[in-house]
Amino acid sequence: MGYALAAAALEAGHDVTLISGPTALAAPRFGMFVRVSTSDEMYDAVHRHVRDCDVLLMCAAVSDYKPKVFASQKIEKHDGEFSLWLRPTRDILASLPNDDRAYFVVGFAAQTHDVETHARRKLLAKNCDVIVANDVSGSDSGMETDDNEVTIFSRDLEPHPISRAPKMVIARDILKIVFDMRQKSLTKKT
Repeated sequence: MGYALAAAALEAGHDVTLISGPTALAAPRFGMFVRVSTSDEMYDAVHRHVRDCDVLLMCAAVSDYKPKVFASQKIEKHDGEFSLWLRPTRDILASLPNDDRAYFVVGFAAQTHDVETHARRKLLAKNCDVIVANDVSGSDSGMETDDNEVTIFSRDLEPHPISRAPKMVIARDILKIVFDMRQKSLTKKT
């Protein structure tokens, strides 16, 4: 979805910085591309580039947990149980500054149940302007597919569903709605 959003924004004539973790997808031919490998690198890259953006689309969260200890070599198989200790990763979206923020923040919520409840909670808890939520409990939409189906939530407006379609179509619709909402928020401030 992130690559589709970057492509749609480039197609619409916007400057784009795509910060991406490991993926099999090809990097966009235009715009700035920042490749990261770890959650800490993602955190640093977002904080480094956020000051220069008008709209921040945080469409794919890094894993919520990472190994507490990293092995420098392969851990050999042995008899018996094996425990892997995990610790939380830093929450990039929640870490963004809230005071006098000049950019519009769009978070994403991939949920398996109670989509609206979790999306609205995340909208407020992470201080987003908009949350784009999708139900990833099925295998036909969301992650690892070419299609998606989302609902856009904001603080002031009714939910705006976008029906199942290819991710590029969804991306164009999301951007149109987000840029319209951003423009209206700028008008309110003046």
